[in-house]
Amino acid sequence: MSFAPEKPENPSPKKRPPSWSDLWLKNTKPLKHVIFTMQLQSLSSPITPTTKNNSNNNKNTKSPKIPKTQIPISNFPKFPNPNFNYPKSESDPTRKLSDQTLLQILSKLPDSNHNSISLVCKRWLNLQGRLVRSLKLLSWHFLESGRLVFRFPNLTHVDLVSGCFFSPRNSGILLTNRVFSMHLGSGFSTKWNELCEDSLFPVEVIDRGLKMLACGCPNLRKVSVIGASELGVLSLAEECMTLQELELHMCNDDVLRGIAACTNLQVLRLVGNVDGFYGSLVSDIGLTILAQGCKRLVKLELYGCEGSFDGIKAIGQCCQMLEELSICDHRMDDGWLAGLSYCENLKTLRFQSCKRIDPSPGPEDYLGCCPALERLHLHKCHLRDKKSVGAMFMLCMAVREMVLQDCWGLDNDMFSLASCCRRVEFLSLEGCSLLTTEGLESVILSWKELQSLRVESCKNIKDSEISPSLSTMFSVFKELQWRPDTKSLRPSSVLGIVMGKKGGKFFKRERLFVH
Repeated sequence: MSFAPEKPENPSPKKRPPSWSDLWLKNTKPLKHVIFTMQLQSLSSPITPTTKNNSNNNKNTKSPKIPKTQIPISNFPKFPNPNFNYPKSESDPTRKLSDQTLLQILSKLPDSNHNSISLVCKRWLNLQGRLVRSLKLLSWHFLESGRLVFRFPNLTHVDLVSGCFFSPRNSGILLTNRVFSMHLGSGFSTKWNELCEDSLFPVEVIDRGLKMLACGCPNLRKVSVIGASELGVLSLAEECMTLQELELHMCNDDVLRGIAACTNLQVLRLVGNVDGFYGSLVSDIGLTILAQGCKRLVKLELYGCEGSFDGIKAIGQCCQMLEELSICDHRMDDGWLAGLSYCENLKTLRFQSCKRIDPSPGPEDYLGCCPALERLHLHKCHLRDKKSVGAMFMLCMAVREMVLQDCWGLDNDMFSLASCCRRVEFLSLEGCSLLTTEGLESVILSWKELQSLRVESCKNIKDSEISPSLSTMFSVFKELQWRPDTKSLRPSSVLGIVMGKKGGKFFKRERLFVH
């Protein structure tokens, strides 16, 4: 008799530790309450035709039983029914307003909010474009594609200079000048005088863009462009009858023929030659064409232009309304200064970055004077020629305001030539390091009508050298700004600051005081 071996009993399996999902699912009583509440909420919502059919099919179904401990439905958030069709209503209440009314409302907002206005909707985007008046173009394709005039039809001021160059905008090389700036690619030419001309769009492209701009924005008042021809300027003159201000870079005599058609032009800036960037010729021929065509000029700036006595004389005789003339880095021939005496209504004369004024101005009787001149400003000019500086002050002897800033060579002898300007009421000196207290005193004591004085950063003018007569004159001034020493520009917050011991090899331990 054989016995089968007993099978060993299976060992009890090990219990695994409960997970968070098991613990959470065991207590389902609150979850059931929430589900019941959501079902009741969907039943209490308005019934659409789709839900109505479903309710008819399920007539005999029993409604869920609500426990007595049910929380009131009002305490739960209302979940929208996915089958509910919301009634179509106007979500934008401004649709009832006309474009003109809405434009008047949006125009009252500050300029800082105009960008956010364009993000509301397409209609507001278009209206915001109609509010823009000034624009600086960075991509010429934006103009040629027609999007510029479509997006901003009411432009009045447009700067096209930066957009006239086909240069990469993502380049880290930025070539800048006081006149303009441009980006450079990695393979740019090392010849700086050819750099701008190589990167500039062809003349035909620029003229075509000006034609599109003039036709799309007929209310233009100010335009800045570089490399345009006579045809491009003529299109502006024909289409934009309200054009009042024009800035032309790389301008020459041929381009000025188109300017003659701008009958209402009042402000004009001509940039002919910029050292190291580009060169173009503006001579007496162009200045004469300009004078005969633009007789309503009020403000004229000549940058890097050539010419002589005849060109300046033509401007003075024809442009009777000219009140402000700026001469920057000029290439004028000798004797041109005498032509300024024909500008009978000229009130402001500026010289900027001029390496010379007029080496051969001619005799004083031939030089003449500007009778209506009120302001004479010189900025970063070379005043080393005594004959030239003397002729300039003789021509401007009727000025009321004189500003001399960072002028090289202005010492006591040169400044003494200004004694002929006896009607000066305001004098400003800044960065005149060669002028001393004695030289300043010898001139201003002869100016009996001087009422305001400003002296700044003139290191050779000392407080200790002020004479009693000069001090008495200071006491009767209406306005006095006396900061001849640059140390006096330190703010009062540095008073009492002591230099530390670190860097003692190069710095002495001292205390800073404010004068």
